[in-house]
Amino acid sequence: MRRIATIGVYGFTVGAFLEELVGGGVGLLLDLRQRRGVRGPDYSWANSARLQRALAAADIGYRHVKELAPTTELRHLQYREDDRQGVGKRNRIALAPEYAERYTREILDPFDLGALVAELPSGAGGGGSVTALFCVERDPEACHRSLVAERLRTEHNLPITHLRPS
Repeated sequence: MRRIATIGVYGFTVGAFLEELVGGGVGLLLDLRQRRGVRGPDYSWANSARLQRALAAADIGYRHVKELAPTTELRHLQYREDDRQGVGKRNRIALAPEYAERYTREILDPFDLGALVAELPSGAGGGGSVTALFCVERDPEACHRSLVAERLRTEHNLPITHLRPS
């Protein structure tokens, strides 16, 4: 049976991140970022090439799904709301309603999730049957991955688990 997890970068070390994925039975990580990098030395492990090497060493597949990444315009809309509320991306706890509505309408609605689901691992053959939706925010409620996860739960009946740092 296919299952979905969500996970972010913030709050993890590379070791703890990989432990969480392996412990959660993740066999495939779907990178939902537009730009696959993270600023600062604490999270350089999450930059695309390094991340892919670490995942390969842990026998976890990787796929970039740029079509599900928010556009630069949408990200800036969220940043303006963060500024208005006096929060930063690393401590945001919720998405701006306008961001969520526009992301859903402009990106999620036109995307063929059914085709994506059909390609996800199902656990046959002993591989991990969990697919992780990946972005940077620590909490899924503060990230577009929660919108994708909710759509997968409601329209494709896939169970969702949110992996977070301890």
